[in-house]
Amino acid sequence: MQDTILSIAGRPGLYRLVSQGRGMLIVESVDSAHKRFPAGARDRVTSLNDVSMYTDEEDKPLMEVFENIRQKENGGKVAINIKKASEKELTDFMSEVLPNYDRDRVYLTDIKKLIQWYNILTENGFSEFIAPQDEDETPAADQ
Repeated sequence: MQDTILSIAGRPGLYRLVSQGRGMLIVESVDSAHKRFPAGARDRVTSLNDVSMYTDEEDKPLMEVFENIRQKENGGKVAINIKKASEKELTDFMSEVLPNYDRDRVYLTDIKKLIQWYNILTENGFSEFIAPQDEDETPAADQ
């Protein structure tokens, strides 16, 4: 899931990679409409797997932050209305899911987008943000 969910600059919402064409990607909106369209070379397309949040130490991958939100919300949507939420509500929420986030480099708009993206994903059936580690997949020792 992580590599196929995309954000496209200038377009609201999230998109799923459906196919690759010549010099373009075919994407589908991650919502009830499932609208498909081509994303060309001029579109700034970013995989959510490549996005991270600033912290006071190392940056935290977005999927790990989504997992923290999922655990906090018991798998449900975030109840905060991002259009009406106060600055304190947003910063308190962020402090709960990522206590050491960088308060100077993570803006309110970033927190709103994080909540919006999480809600889009959970509303559309995405619930596993981090792939479970299988113990059988340990690399074999060279013999």
